[in-house]
Amino acid sequence: MSTRSDALKKRMIRRHELRQIVPLADTTIYEMEQRGEFPRRFALTPRCVVWDLAEVEAWLNAHAPRVAQFVTLVDRAKKASAPNAAMLAQIAGQARVLLGR
Repeated sequence: MSTRSDALKKRMIRRHELRQIVPLADTTIYEMEQRGEFPRRFALTPRCVVWDLAEVEAWLNAHAPRVAQFVTLVDRAKKASAPNAAMLAQIAGQARVLLGR
């Protein structure tokens, strides 16, 4: 099969769709892209960027355990009326692991 027809079959997602499946802030995603740690965006127009869904899903699968643990910690902190310092430190530590810092 030609690369042109393969390219036409790719599913691209816009920023709002990416936000729904990746639990990271826009700035964090941008910084990770710059370091080569997250799939790169493609500019369709100067104001519209997209990501290859297959690349994002591959990234999520490679980082699934850490992402799931991070999301669980953040959800617990959101539900707590006053998250304590230990909980916040645990979330910050997990974020550093997830982000490779």
